Parts: sequence; structure tokens; C-alpha cells
Amino acid sequence: MSNQSRIRLEGVTKRWGASAAVDGISFDVTPGQFVILLGPSGCGKSTTLRMIAGLEEASDGQIHIGERDVTRLPPGDRGLSMVFQSYALFPHLSVADNIVFGLRSRKVPKAEQRQRLAKVAELVDLTDYLNRKPAQLSGGQRQRVALARSVISEHPICLMDEPLSNLDARLRSDMRREIKALQSRLNMTVIYVTHDQVEAMSMGDRVILMQHGKIVQDGTPDELYNRPASAFAASFIGSPAMNLLPLVAGENGAVIEGEPSTPVAPLEAAGCHLGIRPEDVELRIAPGSGVPANVLSEEYLGADTIAYVAVGSHTLRVRLSGKQTLTGQPCSLYWTSENTHLFDAEGLRRDDLTPTRLPSSSRSIPRPPAVGSFQH
Repeated sequence: MSNQSRIRLEGVTKRWGASAAVDGISFDVTPGQFVILLGPSGCGKSTTLRMIAGLEEASDGQIHIGERDVTRLPPGDRGLSMVFQSYALFPHLSVADNIVFGLRSRKVPKAEQRQRLAKVAELVDLTDYLNRKPAQLSGGQRQRVALARSVISEHPICLMDEPLSNLDARLRSDMRREIKALQSRLNMTVIYVTHDQVEAMSMGDRVILMQHGKIVQDGTPDELYNRPASAFAASFIGSPAMNLLPLVAGENGAVIEGEPSTPVAPLEAAGCHLGIRPEDVELRIAPGSGVPANVLSEEYLGADTIAYVAVGSHTLRVRLSGKQTLTGQPCSLYWTSENTHLFDAEGLRRDDLTPTRLPSSSRSIPRPPAVGSFQH
């Protein structure tokens, strides 16, 4: 693919008065990549997207598209298209007229408009709906119209700002697959903003996680899930989120606060937090060599059960397969050092400390396969 669809940000900042909504961020998107800007509300992800689009002006830094510095260029000169959270369709125009509106504004010849419309309508499965008005369409169909309007422009870059947030869960799942397939088929460069970690993990080639206007971690979905760079990244990715348990100094090593009997990390890890994902904990209803605990309650989800377990003065979540009824029962918990993480007092990952491997039990409550907990 042409290097003209490469996007590069260098030290980009956006200030509102004395506060920085985006604070000196830099990243490079290669042609054909599907990149997710992920984070909670107010983290700066939509502001970043709007600066790339030219809808907001950067206070500092540079934005490059291809070989051009576009930092001060108007939106129409940047060679990209955008899909918004609201469909932004004209209610009085037909589907066909909504899709070709931009081409008409640019005075593209009518024969070419018809040719492109037929091709794009087939691509997004709207051929039978071209004469309808937006009010006659479902939410998913309206979103396809917005996508078609973006695709028909034939820009190699598409920016998407939470385009699926107005859809119900089932439609969101369908549209995630459609958007990803469309991007792959057209080899578009896409930057996609969302607060939904399921969208990020299932769609992105790469995820840029933001917090307070800064980039917390930039990597593949697998990297963010299996090697979170901070306690924030660990707790934001995953459903249920990673368990984070504070460690204090014990007699033979660092122990979980309130549970002094079982060392789980070297003594120098005291003051850190131990991270363990719910699906990586083994639970056995019997005394044993693991961490002693007590099942407080469970949440049945159909394919699996989330058990809420008291460990010392803290509650830990454990994912178990099928329906389990365990409330009130004492148990032992086990995990391996390979599946645990340590974060220091500032919340940053500590790879220089290795959590203790707890002896594995021979029998355990059935658990689901080791799949990403973002899957439902």
C-alpha cells in the first residue's frame, strides 16, 4: 500500500485553558493497519481523533499523513473520511443520495457516481435499500449507510469515533465483524475510537490505551491482555477485570494483605500489587497447600460462573465452567507464576520480581479453556 496512508503524531498536545486534554502523545500508524484508541471517557481519545481529522486544532506537536505535515490543514485537504457516533444522515434524502452526497459536493461526474454507488452498495449489502429514507432503516442499516458514505470517497484512511455505541449488543457484534472484514478487503488504514474493550480486542491489529491524555500502553491485543504495562491496563482489559491484591511483608516472603500464612512473592515485593486473571485461578473445595479462602457468592453466566472469594481482607474473582453452587464453602486457590503479574506502588509493571508458584492441586472445580476473558 502507498505510504500516503501512513499517519504519524509527534508530541501532539491539546489544551483547554490550563488543562491538557491530550498531553504530548506520539504514535505511528502504518498503511493498512486497524488501530484502536481505547480508554475511559475523558481520556483524550476522541480529541486525538478530531485533531487527526482537522476538526480540532493541536496546541502543540505535529500530525503527518504520508509525507505531508497536515497539522494546520483544513479537514477537506487531509485525504481521509470519518464515521461518527451519530450516523449524521440527511433524513429527507434517500439512502443513495446520502451515500453519494460527498461525491456530488466535489462535482464527481454522474456516471462515476452511479458506478461507485453500485459497487459500494453491494459491498455493504444495501442494494435493495437505496430508495428508502433513513427513518425506514434499522440502526445497523443506518450505520452501513454511514460506512458506505465513507467508503465511496475512496480515501485510503478512515477515522471512526465510537460508531457502534448506539446499537444493541447483538448488532454491535455483527457490525464489528462487518467493519473488520470491510477494512481488510479494502486494505484501508483505520483509526477507531472506543471505550469498549471487547471492540478493541476483537477488531484491532493494535491497541493504544489512553488515560488522562497520555498513552499508557501501545501494543497488540495479546500484549495488552497478557503483559499489561500497568495496574490500570490490567484492570481496564478483561471482563471480569484482573484481580489486584495488595502485598505486605510476611515471615517468609510477601503475603496477601490479611492472609499471612501463604507467601506468594519474594519479600521485596511487599508494597506491590499481585495481579491474577479470574480464569487463571484454580479453585478446590478442600484444604490444601494453596491460598486459603472462602466462597462468598457466585454469579451464573450460562457457559461459566464467576465465584467471588474472600482472601484475607479482599475479594478475588474466579472464573469456573458451567453452573457452580459454592457459596459459604472454604476452599484453596492455586495459580502459576507464569500467569501472575506484579505492579509497584506507582502501578507500573515489575518484571524483576517473580511471584511464587503455588503447588497445583490434582483435582479442581471444572474451569473453562484458557481463552481471553474479553470473550462473552
